[in-house]
Amino acid sequence: MAEKSGELDLTGAKQNTGMWLVKVPKYLSQQWAKSTGRGEVGKLRIAKNQGKTEVSFTLNEDLASIHDTTGKLASVSAPRDHPFVLQSVGGQMLTVFTECSSGTPEEKSDGTKTADKLAMEGIVVQRAECRAAPSENYMKLKKMHIEITSKPIRLSKQLDKAVTTNYKPVADHQYNIESERRKKEEGKRARADKQQVLNMLFSAFEKHQYYTIKDLVDITKQPVNYLKDILREICTYNAKGTHKSTWELMPEYRHYQAEVKAE
Repeated sequence: MAEKSGELDLTGAKQNTGMWLVKVPKYLSQQWAKSTGRGEVGKLRIAKNQGKTEVSFTLNEDLASIHDTTGKLASVSAPRDHPFVLQSVGGQMLTVFTECSSGTPEEKSDGTKTADKLAMEGIVVQRAECRAAPSENYMKLKKMHIEITSKPIRLSKQLDKAVTTNYKPVADHQYNIESERRKKEEGKRARADKQQVLNMLFSAFEKHQYYTIKDLVDITKQPVNYLKDILREICTYNAKGTHKSTWELMPEYRHYQAEVKAE
């Protein structure tokens, strides 16, 4: 992980460079990004009008053409005139930093790498918001933006023939059918007398030593929760080992083992 360098270039702070923090529309920043290597993106005009400072930006005519999301040339042009709405800093101390690359990062003895050098460019002395002047082009641009954002991501389409190369829709999945069947069977099962259930369990354990809960439910035809309550009184549950997830009789109930040894 890169480690920040302890040095900070404060040349900009020493020169007391004043910086402007300007908020621009998204489409304007996108158009600026397209002008890489083309030269200027527009002209900034600063003037005085009755003692007040007026700032405006005029977009280069070559960057006024707006493309839609499909890449085709849209029938709208970006507004070119953008007056600034000046705002005060509001007593905040805002600074601008840059991270400049100093070539290949140096690797320290512990394996970490030093980050690029940080430099303080100046202090923000003015905040402003760049807004498009009301015009027909701006209204068309906003309309196009609303139409693009309102388009649904997914569309339904009517098929002329059945699709045979993909999974076919089913009314219900097999695991849902099995789950519903088990619930119905569970509801139909009536609780038998406890002694009758115990007799069925002892009879089953005379044949085999280990049973899963599913096997015992099939043998006794009893609800799972009711059967588990009875099993806890006479059986132990193997949570691990060779016979994991099975039930077996407690030692005091294993009378059949003595009979086998006697034989």
